[in-house]
Amino acid sequence: MIVAQNGFRDEELLVPKEILEKAGHIVMVASLTRGKAIGSRGAVVQPDMAAYEANAEFFGAVVIVGGPGSPALAEDASVTSLVRTANDKGKIVAAICLGPMTLAKAGVISGRNVTVYPDRKAIMLMRESAARYTAQGLVSDGNIVTADGPGNAGPFGEELARMLKR
Repeated sequence: MIVAQNGFRDEELLVPKEILEKAGHIVMVASLTRGKAIGSRGAVVQPDMAAYEANAEFFGAVVIVGGPGSPALAEDASVTSLVRTANDKGKIVAAICLGPMTLAKAGVISGRNVTVYPDRKAIMLMRESAARYTAQGLVSDGNIVTADGPGNAGPFGEELARMLKR
């Protein structure tokens, strides 16, 4: 799970992470650096690795956590490269809230059904990326999973756990 260094949405990390761990999955947290990451609601997380250290080969999924700081992830070449590589290898690529902006910048959502936090700029980016935006709370299309925000963090985590069981 990749979080912004500053301003990830706490429950969009913590709720799916707990669901995945309860389902028996090992969850690694990455950010732009190994330095402490601070959530928009005050959570402090020590990343296991920097995004540039992550290798998609070793993970079943790459998940972009949303929040007000997450658009910075969309501008980071190591994050978008990781997302592209995971998608190319058929891994699960998921994002919640503003996180789908990173999927758009990575070029992996063309022709896919997606959702995103209802922000005009984010919705426009989905459409500019040739994705089919829908205002649903959770959208799963092949290996791509998107959710619209913290209210769907639980269903997002459950969908990831279900997909990783396959």
